Amino acid sequence: MGPQIHTNETQVGRKDFCIRENLCLSVAESEIDCKGRGLTGILASAMKMKPSLFLIGALLALSFNSAPAAEPDVKTPKKSVTDDYQGVKVEDPYQWLEQDDAAEVKVWSEARNARTRAYLDKLSDRAAVEKTLTEWFAKTSPSYSSLVSRPGVLFAMKFQPPKQQPMLVTLASADDLKSEKVLLDPNAMDAKGLTTIDWFVPSADGKMVAVSLSQGGSEDGSLHFYEVATGKALPDTIAHVQYATAAGSAAWNADGSGVYYTRYPRKGERPDSDLNFYQQIYFHKLGTPDANDTYSAGKDFPRIAEIALESSRDGKIIIAEVRNGDGGEVAQYLLGADGNWKQLTQFSDQVKQARIGRDNALYLLSRENAPHGKILRMPLDKPELASATAIVPASDAVIEGMVPTAKALYVEDLLGGPSQIRRFGLDGKGEQLIPIPKISAVQGMLALEDNSLLFRAANYTEPSSWFHCVEGKPEPVKTALAGTSPVSFDDIEVTRESATSKDGTRIPLNIVRKKGTKLDGQNPTLLYGYGGYGVSMSPNFDFVRRLWFDRGGVYVVANIRGGGEFGEEWHKAGNLTKKQNVFDDFAAAAEYLIKQKWTNPQKLAFQGGSNGGLLMGALITQHPELMRAVVSSVGIYDMLRVELAPNGAFNVTEFGTVKDPEQFKALYAYSPYHHVVDGTKYPAILMLTGANDGRVAPYHSRKMIARLEEANKSDKPILLRTSSSAGHGIGTALSERIKQLSDVYSFLFAQLGMTAKK
Repeated sequence: MGPQIHTNETQVGRKDFCIRENLCLSVAESEIDCKGRGLTGILASAMKMKPSLFLIGALLALSFNSAPAAEPDVKTPKKSVTDDYQGVKVEDPYQWLEQDDAAEVKVWSEARNARTRAYLDKLSDRAAVEKTLTEWFAKTSPSYSSLVSRPGVLFAMKFQPPKQQPMLVTLASADDLKSEKVLLDPNAMDAKGLTTIDWFVPSADGKMVAVSLSQGGSEDGSLHFYEVATGKALPDTIAHVQYATAAGSAAWNADGSGVYYTRYPRKGERPDSDLNFYQQIYFHKLGTPDANDTYSAGKDFPRIAEIALESSRDGKIIIAEVRNGDGGEVAQYLLGADGNWKQLTQFSDQVKQARIGRDNALYLLSRENAPHGKILRMPLDKPELASATAIVPASDAVIEGMVPTAKALYVEDLLGGPSQIRRFGLDGKGEQLIPIPKISAVQGMLALEDNSLLFRAANYTEPSSWFHCVEGKPEPVKTALAGTSPVSFDDIEVTRESATSKDGTRIPLNIVRKKGTKLDGQNPTLLYGYGGYGVSMSPNFDFVRRLWFDRGGVYVVANIRGGGEFGEEWHKAGNLTKKQNVFDDFAAAAEYLIKQKWTNPQKLAFQGGSNGGLLMGALITQHPELMRAVVSSVGIYDMLRVELAPNGAFNVTEFGTVKDPEQFKALYAYSPYHHVVDGTKYPAILMLTGANDGRVAPYHSRKMIARLEEANKSDKPILLRTSSSAGHGIGTALSERIKQLSDVYSFLFAQLGMTAKK
C-alpha cells in the first residue's frame, strides 16, 4: 500500500494501496506516478483529490434546500444471517449483497446507480464541471513517471490527455524531448481505453522490454515482450503474472534471453480459492512455451507473500523482496551465480528495502532498533546480515528510500509529510543536503549511467517536475520533463499547522487555500486522510483542485497515525489493535479546523479511499455531527468479513484477524458496518466503487449503503456509484475518471452550497 519509485528497476504497479495516487479520484498526474511506486506508495492513491466545504448564512442555506433530493426507491430486503466470532453472535442482514454475480444483487446495484444518476445529473453545475475538466485535461502538459535508465536510453510512462491511458516511451535523455519514441500505446491497442500497462521492465542492454497488460481496472495482468528498436511484439505471452492481491514483478537475466517473474498458481494446481495466493518465482526463456517455464523459488513463502524482483544493472544479480501481506514485514533473497536462491534476511530482521549497488554491495534500509530507519552496507562477497555495517545512522528524519550510484548514495527522507534528499559517500560520510522546493515531496529517484541522479518532486502549488542532480553542482536543474498546469496556482498558499488528538499526540495538517482567506468559520473545507500501511500523505499537485479554490474552498491533508510520516512507530500506533487512534486523529483534525474558525460542521466535508474509505466509515459512524458531507471511494466497511475476500487476507497483517480474540475485539469495536445506528441523522454520503475491484470487494460499499439507508433519519442523500469499467482505480480510463471527478465535485458543491464565482 503506498510507495515510491526508489529503484533503478521501477515497475509500474507493484502491490501497495498507493492511496494518494490510486484511490483518490484526481488523475492530474499522481495516479500514473503511483503505479510506478511499488510497495513503499496508493495507490496508489494515489489516484489524490482532497477538498473541504461550508456555507455562508441563510441565503446559502436556501441553496442547500434547493439541491435535488435523492430519488426514493424500494427498501433493501433484509435476510438476516448470524455469524459467531469468538463466542459473540453477530447479525448480518445484508450478507446477501456479497454475491457479485447474483441477479438480485445486480438489480439492486443498478437501482442504486440509477438513483445516484438521478440526483447527480439534476445538479445545475454537473455538466459545466465535466466540460471544464475535459478542457483542462486537454490543455495539460504530459506527465512522465516510472523512469528506468539503460545504456543510451530512458524508458518512461507518459500520460498525455486526452489519451485514455499512459504510454510507454523511450528518450535519449530527460532533456531531449525530440528523441521521444512511443514504444507501446495501449490507446492504439484498445479504442475503449480499457487496456492499461501495469508495469514494465527493460532488459539490461535496453533492447527488450517485458510489459504486464490488464483490462478494465482488473489488475489481472499478462506478461508480453517487445523489441525496443522496432516495437515488435514477440509471440511469448504469460498469463496472470499480476493481480490485485500480491501484484506482480519480473527481472531479466544477464544476457536478455529470459526473465524471472512472479507466477500465481494455475487452475488445477491449487483449489480455486487459492489461485490468487501462493505467489512464486518462475523463469521463462524467450521463444519457448510458458508451459515449459521452470520453478525458481517461493514454495516456502507465505500464502500472502508479495514478491518484488530487482536485477542489477548488468543483470548478473537478482534480488527478491518478499513481503508478508500488505502490512507485513519483508525478507530479502539473493539469486546466486549457481542459480540457487539464498535468504539474506528474515521477516524478524526488519530490513525494509534492499538496493543493489555498483560496488559489489547491497544497501539495506533497516528499522531494527531504529524506527526512523538506518542504512546498512552488505558486501556481496559475503552476503550475510551479520557482515553488514551501518553507514547512515538513524536520525530525526525518516528514511523512506535510497538509490546508490557508483560514487554516492542518495537517501530520501520524510519530515512528517514533506521530503528531503541527502547525498552521502558510499561509506556514509560527507553528508550533503540536496535543495528541493519547500513543503515538497520526492516522487521518484533514478540513478543514471553517468552516476548523476534524476528525481521527481512536487508540492501543492507547482506541478511535478524531474530534476537533474550532478555531483559538484550546488543546485538541481529542472529537466525538460517538467510539468505545467492549465490553470494558475499563483494565488494559492500552504501552511502546516497541528491538531491535538485524544491522547495528546500532535497531528500535522497541511492547509491549502487562496491567499487572504479569512478565519471566519465560513470557509467550505475538504479534509482528506488515509492512515494505514505506513503510507505517508506527502505534498502533491493536482490542477483539478482549482475548481475547489475558485469557489472559496480550503483543502486540508491530515498526517494521521497509521501512515509513515514519522517512521514505523507512527505506523504501528495506527494499525492492528491501535486502529482507533487513526479515527481519533482525524476527528481531532476536524475539531481543530472548526475551533480555529477555518470552517464549521455545515461547511466541512471529508474524503478518503480504500483504507481511507474505512476512515470515512468510522467517522460517519463515530462522529456524524462533525461534517456536512462525505465522499468515500472503494472503501472497507465490514471489518469482520474483510479477510474472507482474496485481497482481504493480505490485509490481516495491517488490520488483524477475527481469529485472534484481542484483534477481533478491536475490529468489532470500530467496524463501520456494525456501528450504524438506527434513527441517526447522517451527513450526505457519496460512495464510489468499481465492479472489477480486486483489492476491496465492492460488496463493502453495497452493504454499508444498505445499512445507512435503513438507519438514516436526515434528509441528506445516501448515494452509491458503481463503475462497471473500473476496479480499485488503477487503470481506469481518463474519460471515466473525469466523470467520477465531476460527480464528486458537483455533489460537494451542492451539499456545501458552493456557487461559481462570477
